[in-house]
Amino acid sequence: MKKILEEYLEYCEYRKELNYNTLKAYRIDLSQFIQYMSEEEPSKDEIETYITLLHKKFKQKTVKRKVASIKAFYRYLEEREVLSKDNPFHKIRLKFKEKSVLPKTIPRRYIEQLLNYMYKCKQNDEKNRKRNIVRDLCVIELLFATGMRVGEISKLKESSIDLESGMIYIIGKGDKERNVQIVDRDILDLLTKYISLRDRKQKQSDYFFRNERGTRYTEQSIRIMIKKYTKEAGINMKITPHMFRHSFATYLVEEGVDISCLRTLLGHSSIKTTQIYIYVAVSVQAEILKRKHPRNKMNIMVN
Repeated sequence: MKKILEEYLEYCEYRKELNYNTLKAYRIDLSQFIQYMSEEEPSKDEIETYITLLHKKFKQKTVKRKVASIKAFYRYLEEREVLSKDNPFHKIRLKFKEKSVLPKTIPRRYIEQLLNYMYKCKQNDEKNRKRNIVRDLCVIELLFATGMRVGEISKLKESSIDLESGMIYIIGKGDKERNVQIVDRDILDLLTKYISLRDRKQKQSDYFFRNERGTRYTEQSIRIMIKKYTKEAGINMKITPHMFRHSFATYLVEEGVDISCLRTLLGHSSIKTTQIYIYVAVSVQAEILKRKHPRNKMNIMVN
């Protein structure tokens, strides 16, 4: 079975062209499954017992992924006529009820407070410090202006950004490609400024954002940077890079942006993933109606 697993993973890599992270997850999930099973072709009841064990150990989302990995593997075995029995998953009923977790957003006043503090820091005359603060400002501005994931920004290549047109070419989750445009002239000028400040003596790199060694500015470094500036700006809230993405999406929905357009901007493969931001927007409906509804501005004598 281990030999067949290697053949399957090779098939997934070269025939299905799955990305590294998906292949890594498949290897872990299937290796755990094979190691647990005493027989090469476990019965339906044994697989059901294993799925129950997964439910006891992991969250619904993780269980769903692990079971999907096993189902896909069995589909491959069935297509290759490796199984001596019927595919047991034809008789296994699966139902997952994942807890809906609304995305956390950053209050607008905190985003404004953070950016204002960082722009003040930018006035520092020390060259190395100025280069770093400009880089960090670029990262924060892009997180909020484009809704990019922290990994997408960290791995952004020099060749993937065109400052003349403001277009950014992104390779996202599952190697999905999309373009996002920067329309704010101030942000484009800031990105241009960052390029001019980068030390030419640094090790040459294909990545747009670089650390002091001239190598890629990692996701973890970006998280630490945001934590640092948030604290210095006096913001009493834990802010993560992904919260900028949630804020980008939520505030656009509140401004009336179409959900299908937002899906394209975020690079979601399914509209269902994007629809969660509609529910977030509903939570602020009362405030919007209170401020915007024309009835509130009418002079009506109710007595």
